[in-house]
Amino acid sequence: MQQQAGSSSFPEIRVPALLTFLALLLGFAVGTAFQGDAGFAPMQAVAEEVGSLWLKLLQLTILPLVIGLVVTGISQTLAAAGGGRLARRAVLMFVAVLLFAGTMSAVLVPLLIDLFPIPAAAVAALSGGGGDPGKVPGFAEILEAMVPSNIFSAAANGAMLPVVLFAALFALAATRIAEAPRKLLVQFFEGLAATMMVIVGWVLMLAPIGVLGLAVALGAKTGADAIGGLAHYILIVSAAGFVVLLTSVAIALTLGRRAPGAFARAMLPVYAVAISTQSSLASLPAMLAASRKLGVRESTADFVLPLAVAIFRGTSPAMNMGVAIYAAHLTGTPLSVWALGAGVLVAFLVSLSSVSLPGTLSFVVSVGPIAMAMGVPIAPLALLVAVEMLPDIMRTLGNVTADVAVTAAVDQQDETEKAA
Repeated sequence: MQQQAGSSSFPEIRVPALLTFLALLLGFAVGTAFQGDAGFAPMQAVAEEVGSLWLKLLQLTILPLVIGLVVTGISQTLAAAGGGRLARRAVLMFVAVLLFAGTMSAVLVPLLIDLFPIPAAAVAALSGGGGDPGKVPGFAEILEAMVPSNIFSAAANGAMLPVVLFAALFALAATRIAEAPRKLLVQFFEGLAATMMVIVGWVLMLAPIGVLGLAVALGAKTGADAIGGLAHYILIVSAAGFVVLLTSVAIALTLGRRAPGAFARAMLPVYAVAISTQSSLASLPAMLAASRKLGVRESTADFVLPLAVAIFRGTSPAMNMGVAIYAAHLTGTPLSVWALGAGVLVAFLVSLSSVSLPGTLSFVVSVGPIAMAMGVPIAPLALLVAVEMLPDIMRTLGNVTADVAVTAAVDQQDETEKAA
């Protein structure tokens, strides 16, 4: 899948998602075929080392990229909110949907995993050697992590929560300074984010090799046990995105006051484009046509839908929280209410910063910080990213539904207010 970044200053990142998925299947097949073969041990060791090196390269890029994207994303959101009544109403609705999505996932995903447990063999196969899960962090420990005495030390130690919060506060504070230095700051962080996206793109171009190495080693150790776990993971995480899709439909029917049949008929062409491209940006023309079929005023659709594509990704907090929670269960990491709350907050902030990126790149940018903020080892993400092209279909379907639904709701509210 390929998709251009939302900002014109961002480079186009091409991610070999299909090739990575095929490398995962090939690696499992080779590793399973030679499982228990003593002569395969040297090859297994090489494969494991290649996969481990690729994972380290992936981790290396997360922190600076997230800082650049958070500052840039929040700056764009605040600028949009200052663009008039229609913009403020749209941004407030974006924020409400994003916060709901993250909170819903924090409740739903653990419940689904309790009702439909991860297969025991898959836990052992996919955990990635998560290490000591430690104890459940309490409110005081989460609060302490949010306000470190040295932000640079926190960044050096991989403490993602205070870094993301500091970047958000930095972006907020930048709105209070003179226009000239503010523009320079935003341009600097745009440049940082764009440069790091290029580096991450290079690393992800190596994903087929890295995932192949990880899958060969994993297949040789566990056989086919991981396959069932990956299928279970796809269903659980996609369920969180499906709830966002249903919620978006409810928004269109209630706040947008659109008829169910009319909404379904208008969205069918949008879904066809979304499934074939897995891109909200590529679905924009179809979404504009759907909005007109639903009677949304052209002035509203032409403003709100491009804004939604630029700064709104409705399924991001829900599905990214789902991935992080799933990784926590794989690695035996306990999650307190406060840890989940920290995850929801970071998921919301990061969701403003990773829109219009390819699904695999967005996965790395978004899930890594959430997992790190919750104290969850990110080793399992190296294999989960290989199947991201499948849940990404649900991400795109949920996102385009939310975009059109919110546009209809904003248009209805604005029309009602003018008529009053």
